[in-house]
Amino acid sequence: MVVLSGGHTIGNARCTTFRNHIYNDTNIEPTFASSLKANCPQSGGDNNLSPLDNTPTTFDNAYFVNLQSKKGVFHSDQELFNGGSTDSIVNTYSSNPSTFASEFAKDMLKMSNLSPLTGSNGEIRTKCWKTNN
Repeated sequence: MVVLSGGHTIGNARCTTFRNHIYNDTNIEPTFASSLKANCPQSGGDNNLSPLDNTPTTFDNAYFVNLQSKKGVFHSDQELFNGGSTDSIVNTYSSNPSTFASEFAKDMLKMSNLSPLTGSNGEIRTKCWKTNN
């Protein structure tokens, strides 16, 4: 899960997906939180975008370096480096970009070989966090 979360090294996030983190959490670097708040007010601006790391168009390990500095955009991302069992993995990927790249590729390939349920055997959820009724 940690290595696949590194996919957040590419792209942007809508304000609505990280607002709670920047206004309510304590495990975020204050200056970084302020910079995100400048583009993401407490109300409104839901579709305003912020980059997920400081190199949002480059596949690299900047995401993990940012987590070490408490600069994770999403709450769930910052939890990967918050004094727990995954800190050591984040440390490895932040200092070894080639290890991150090779393990990411390996795990993406592994995930692509999963056989999801399809048709009447599966379910396309209207809300990803709960089963359809």
